[in-house]
Amino acid sequence: MNNSTDLPGLYIHVPFCRAKCPYCDFYSTPALSLVDSWLGNLKKEALLYREHFSVFDSLYFGGGTPTLLPDGTFGELGSFLRDHFTFANDIEITVEANPEDLTAEKLAALRACGVNRLSIGAQSFNDAELSTLKRRHSAYDAEAAVELARSKGFENIGIDLICLIPGQTEESWIETLQRALKLGPAHLSCYQMTFEEGTPFGRLKQKGSVIPADEETERRFFLLTSRLLEEHGFIHYEISNFAREKSRSRHNSKYWRHVPYLGLGPSAHSFDGRRRWWNTRSVKEYCRALEKSVKPVEGSEVLTEEQFHLERVYLGMRTRDGLLLAETCDASRPESALSPLLQSGLIRLENGRVMPTLDGFLVADRLPLLFPN
Repeated sequence: MNNSTDLPGLYIHVPFCRAKCPYCDFYSTPALSLVDSWLGNLKKEALLYREHFSVFDSLYFGGGTPTLLPDGTFGELGSFLRDHFTFANDIEITVEANPEDLTAEKLAALRACGVNRLSIGAQSFNDAELSTLKRRHSAYDAEAAVELARSKGFENIGIDLICLIPGQTEESWIETLQRALKLGPAHLSCYQMTFEEGTPFGRLKQKGSVIPADEETERRFFLLTSRLLEEHGFIHYEISNFAREKSRSRHNSKYWRHVPYLGLGPSAHSFDGRRRWWNTRSVKEYCRALEKSVKPVEGSEVLTEEQFHLERVYLGMRTRDGLLLAETCDASRPESALSPLLQSGLIRLENGRVMPTLDGFLVADRLPLLFPN
């Protein structure tokens, strides 16, 4: 499986944003005065896990807005983590970035501390849609940020986009994709607009002020996105993710392949292969716990055999690579066991693996329930 390993990944949640986007359900706060306290306690949390995690081959700074951090913070934190954990020689280090934050100085600071992959949140290359999303950058700003990053030595650049934005048409979405393609990214993430409960967009949906796309519209956008990007040489390797050869996100692939990962920071999730746990969604509560040398864990669960199997199938059916045949059914009678799904065109068998088709991707949330027990 391209660009992925079974070594654990390390995720750092940077919970700071200048302002909250109306569609975002990830935890963040505009209280930048808490950065120093967050950083000091993040180091304390890392030390509490040295006995359980030791070697990583991916490091991912997500948020929030990681590029809001002072330039020296990445170097300080990177040096600390290298002092206390082992990183593979070919480690993938990703930073999520907002276009308006990517100055020449910021990019130089990221390069200096080993960052070799950027995930740039363009979201759209249509100014009216960016206004709907309350983004702080323009389409031109996003294009300029990608071009500046490449000029400063970044080759592994991903662009994040959102489709089915209220008011968006197929024509404007295709134009956004084409403008993204002209920038020559190695990776594209194309997420469908969601209206999460508790967000401003979620409340607008409840009031009926905005109506989400219907299932047929979702299907059309999904299929045209996949076909257009694959025509331009991208591999549709996960429901919402497309990559050039050897440019899949190593870190995110761990989530879909059930590989262990450690998450540090407020609201971060971790998984050790059987147990999953998650931190409190509050910087202040997070810091209070760690100042008492207590892990800031809000909850946890241990997967039963049945839960583990169902989750593995669910995650596997979100990816182009699927699962080994033996992980899904009786391998001695695969055609018989999987005949209904094969005939329906939702899966295919190839090289001892069960793989979802595009139609299978469309029903990925329900697909695991259709597999034989």
